[in-house]
Amino acid sequence: MKRPAAPPEARHPGAWPSYRLALLDQDLLRSPEMRGVRLQLESTKADLALQKAGIRSTLVVFGSARVREHGPGDHARWYDEARTFGRIASERGGALNPIDGVRDNVIATGGGSGIMEAACRGAADAGAPAIGFNIRLPHRQAPNAYTTPELTFQFHYFAIRKLHLAMRARALVVFPGGFGTLDELFEILTLRQTRRMGRVPIILVDETYWRTLVNWDFLVTAGMLQPRDLKLITFARDAEHAWTLLSHAKDVVTVQAMLG
Repeated sequence: MKRPAAPPEARHPGAWPSYRLALLDQDLLRSPEMRGVRLQLESTKADLALQKAGIRSTLVVFGSARVREHGPGDHARWYDEARTFGRIASERGGALNPIDGVRDNVIATGGGSGIMEAACRGAADAGAPAIGFNIRLPHRQAPNAYTTPELTFQFHYFAIRKLHLAMRARALVVFPGGFGTLDELFEILTLRQTRRMGRVPIILVDETYWRTLVNWDFLVTAGMLQPRDLKLITFARDAEHAWTLLSHAKDVVTVQAMLG
């Protein structure tokens, strides 16, 4: 028996999932089997944009998104110091004046509010670019108003975001923060301890906060760290002190670039 002909609309290739170009097939790209491809896409997109902008190295600033410019207690002071650091680091570190189209020591943050906003605002005060590596969260993290638009990224994967925060960093300056800040801090400390990252300084601003939050010496006493591991950390009083420590860091391979 002869089969009836299919209606013309059923033969339209656009209705067939198998006929979609793989590049445009959202069902395919969102599938578990394509996770590796998505990781590569997130990594490559930001990398190409940073290359195009001539960003060779960064100064990464971590800190709480909950801090506010006119917040309670020490919040206002922390905000002001992060803003000051973003400004002086941009003015003195090379980000403001590229050489042959290449910028070094550009302020890079997680792109959100609080300390991240303050550091980016300081860079903007100086007229320098600022990078925002935003992460997609259930409560939606919006970029702050001071990141450079073409250097404002959104990531789905924390791992790729961390990769970009670390891979160009010449130094890390960490202001008071909570779980997110601690996560980033200990990630970098682990990379430094295991020598999977270059000899970049890690500066913790406000020694009282950090010594109250973490009993660093107890980790040594308990045999969890070697005394030399604590030398990975340096404490700074304020933004100016943090910059002085960075500019005099003897173990920074690229210290001359940091000095402009």
